[in-house]
Amino acid sequence: MTAQLDSFYPTRVDFGTLDEIHRAAAAALPAEVMDFVEGGAGKEITLRDNRAAFDRWRILPAPMSGVGSPSTRTEILGMPLQTPILTAPFGGDALFHPDGHPAVARAAQARGALSVVPEAGSYSYQRVRAAAPGAARIAQVHPFGHVGAVADRVARLGYEALCVTLDCPVGGFRTRNMANRFDPDQRHFAGNLTGENGAPGVAEIFGQLLKRGGMVWDWATLATAATGFGLPWIAKGVLTPAAAEQAVAIGASGLVVSNHGGRQVDPAPASLDMLPGIRAAVGPDVPILLDSGIRTGSDVFLALALGADAVIIGRAAIYGLAAAGEAGVDRVLELLTEELRTLMILAGTPGIAEIDSSRIVRASS
Repeated sequence: MTAQLDSFYPTRVDFGTLDEIHRAAAAALPAEVMDFVEGGAGKEITLRDNRAAFDRWRILPAPMSGVGSPSTRTEILGMPLQTPILTAPFGGDALFHPDGHPAVARAAQARGALSVVPEAGSYSYQRVRAAAPGAARIAQVHPFGHVGAVADRVARLGYEALCVTLDCPVGGFRTRNMANRFDPDQRHFAGNLTGENGAPGVAEIFGQLLKRGGMVWDWATLATAATGFGLPWIAKGVLTPAAAEQAVAIGASGLVVSNHGGRQVDPAPASLDMLPGIRAAVGPDVPILLDSGIRTGSDVFLALALGADAVIIGRAAIYGLAAAGEAGVDRVLELLTEELRTLMILAGTPGIAEIDSSRIVRASS
């Protein structure tokens, strides 16, 4: 697959807009791979509503505020960020570009962002960490029997936190993939799933676990496992106040408010719509990240205003990767951050902490 894609990669990276990057990605990828990226579950109601949720809000201008050089610096779990953006732990990264997550992490490092490194990626935790130790500091893992061993492994590699994906005990009913009979090479997802000597077959076992619900845990099981993590952990896939409170109660140091980009439950609420209630439930001190639907710098601003401390980009990062590898991801992060900074000037917010609900208003119907 990757050999087929090589000839499509543009050599230039002078993309003027995020839309140009999206178009370049669509030109670079086979149609069924682009559908794999862009598709959601079921009738894709959640997928559409994730975007529509941002359109329900407006940013209030603040003329004559005196803000001219706003700072986008912040931190998550003590890890500094030059921009409040992380890249998502999307699997199958070599489907989109042969450099995969090492390229994503290098771009994030160059922009002072963080990269959440996937368990089901094309490259191992070690390879991605070696490529960009300044960005590859959070390792994603799925909660089933091996999670303690993964925690030990990534801690030895220098990772500083885990991101535990809660909302994927079985893959969503993804109709575009089904219509396309999309059956990607499982090696693209097996960077961390081979034996010590690269023995084949473990990726297929992982796939069977997904299909059979073999990764289904409950809160008590996760609570027991988490006592042995030895690292702070973030609960990814929280979409209700009750789930958020439960995750914090069993030791989560942070949350990712997410509906898995509309790829799991359909119809489910938009992540942005659920964010304020979750923030109210866990209070101001629990770090919250938001993913699902982030495409622009204004989306980042709105997410921060509604209670997030930072955002995670998945599809936007994939578009950059497919369009131009590391340079494409770099340009995505640059454009998102520059738009955010521009809006911070116009809205009179000198820093990330000043972006709150007083800066936005519901759109009139």
